[in-house]
Amino acid sequence: MARRDITSGNWAAAEAMRQINPDVVAAYPITPSTDIPMKFSEFVADGLVDTNLVTVESEHSAISACLAASISGARVMTASSANGVALMHEIFPIAAAYRAPIVFALVNRSIGAPINIHCDHSDSMAERDMGWIHLYCEDAQEVYDSMIMSVRIAEHKDVLLPVFVCQDGFITSHCFEPIEFLEDEEVKNFIGERDPMFPLLDVDNPVAYGSLALTDYYFEIKRQQIEAMKNVRKVYEEISEEFYKLTGRKYPIVEAYKTEDAEYVAVIMSSATGAVKEAVDKLRAEGHKVGCLRVRMFRPFPWKDIAEILTGKKGIAVLDRAASIGAGAPLFTEVKGALYDSGTIVPTNSYVYGLGGRDFFLHDAEKAFTDLINGDFSPEERYLGLRE
Repeated sequence: MARRDITSGNWAAAEAMRQINPDVVAAYPITPSTDIPMKFSEFVADGLVDTNLVTVESEHSAISACLAASISGARVMTASSANGVALMHEIFPIAAAYRAPIVFALVNRSIGAPINIHCDHSDSMAERDMGWIHLYCEDAQEVYDSMIMSVRIAEHKDVLLPVFVCQDGFITSHCFEPIEFLEDEEVKNFIGERDPMFPLLDVDNPVAYGSLALTDYYFEIKRQQIEAMKNVRKVYEEISEEFYKLTGRKYPIVEAYKTEDAEYVAVIMSSATGAVKEAVDKLRAEGHKVGCLRVRMFRPFPWKDIAEILTGKKGIAVLDRAASIGAGAPLFTEVKGALYDSGTIVPTNSYVYGLGGRDFFLHDAEKAFTDLINGDFSPEERYLGLRE
């Protein structure tokens, strides 16, 4: 029987890790993800897991230890944020190329300077081309569920890629809300045991990792990663459907909220979705046909789903919690590309919001919609909540 409790996104991630009981967790705490390894270390100290918890001297060492353990055949998890994620950067593409199915709780925080410990998506967006799967969660329940599902997704033989499970720092990570937890045995049965391919410690079948690949084979290795990423969607849908049958909780790749008859749609990710949905309800009560499209899976990018939902609309607002200095904001650029590839032309505005943890209010969401309703379209990037 499922149990209910009130907890934070960080502790929900840690509880999922306890139930998963990974072989290895290597971590170096950094705000706002600190609660995850801290809470998990309590589980280790109390004997609730038999995980080898490796406390290292830096985030770079943490991800290096995770990579080594994963290719050795272990089930591996970790967590980090912001500058810690940046310090790990060198190892991220290596983990993907080695096909190491690491599950990584990434608590989004801005990358300084100036130093800022609050939320935006600059840390995960900096890693969007490193070959990792990216899932963005709206609330703590989704964080908990995604950590569990990601083990199966990452370890699937047709995927074998690491996964970022992203949540908004100090918003989802530290706010307490009701969560429904699975029983330990249910989680154990759902994830099963890892069956590694080509583990480094299989001495009877020796393999090499870290070999030099020059012009002869490097391209082919990258192509294998590309094809594996293409398999993610099918595997995700199968596993999320199985999870839905177990829990009654469904997590589509993209979540469409009142978009079917909408003339104007706002596209967003993560915790700020709630404010956009509230704006949708308010404006619909006033007679405006508006809707919200939340992108849950950012890598691989679900361009077909997005294009299908947005085709035929009169206007689109794409809201990014990250800036791409010198280019279009990340989500905006991807959405525009999806529309172009589908042969669809819809006026689309780009909005950057919430950098460094700046609050995102109902009136900010309304502003994006009213621009569309009033026909105020412009190729210039706009800013919500910016001090003038």
